[in-house]
Amino acid sequence: MLDDLKQQVYRANMTLHRSGLVLLTFGNVSGLDAEAQLVAIKPSGVSYEELQPEQMVVLDLDGVVVEGDLRPSSDTPTHLELYRQFPGIGGITHTHSTYATAWAQARRPLPCYGTTHADYFRGPVPLTNNLTTEALTGDYELETGKAIVAAFEDIDHHQVPGVLVVSHGPFTWGSSPAEAVENAIVLEQVALTATLTESLQPQARSISSQLLDKHFLRKHGKDAYYGQAR
Repeated sequence: MLDDLKQQVYRANMTLHRSGLVLLTFGNVSGLDAEAQLVAIKPSGVSYEELQPEQMVVLDLDGVVVEGDLRPSSDTPTHLELYRQFPGIGGITHTHSTYATAWAQARRPLPCYGTTHADYFRGPVPLTNNLTTEALTGDYELETGKAIVAAFEDIDHHQVPGVLVVSHGPFTWGSSPAEAVENAIVLEQVALTATLTESLQPQARSISSQLLDKHFLRKHGKDAYYGQAR
């Protein structure tokens, strides 16, 4: 069981690296075994060129390491908080990808301007609030997770599987580590196209709600018809 979880998380981390969304040791992917309530995550500071499946660190949802000799990613408390608070997710990805991070640093939520965005995110990708001084001097990574959860108070985390952490960068999630990485790749692409859209048309308007719903629901709704039957 743990070997399978670690393999999934390793493969997702390598896919993330090949996607070009991470530099050096930036970024990480984790995965949850929902039945066992265990999480595997990339170890902290290990280069992707040296990364091996057996190096994935396995923890319980309280952060207790149950398998692994290396320190887990420094972002682990953020991942664990999302697993605890967002039912149904099975993988989380964090990057500092260029365009999504630029929107986070500009302190702007990412508008939905077109159907590429709408295929994956049913509306704008939200921005977290600034962390308080108390949060910054306390358990910073845990507080980051709490800030993400707070940003989804009125948003379905299944329908908008990503967030921009203010002045920091993006987190995405999905039903598996592989899906979380796919959402990170798409988020970077739509952040790029939104940037280009605004450069061409500073008064660009968001997609209509009807077209937004059409594209999102044809892939994710109860009567979805995009792709092949499973």
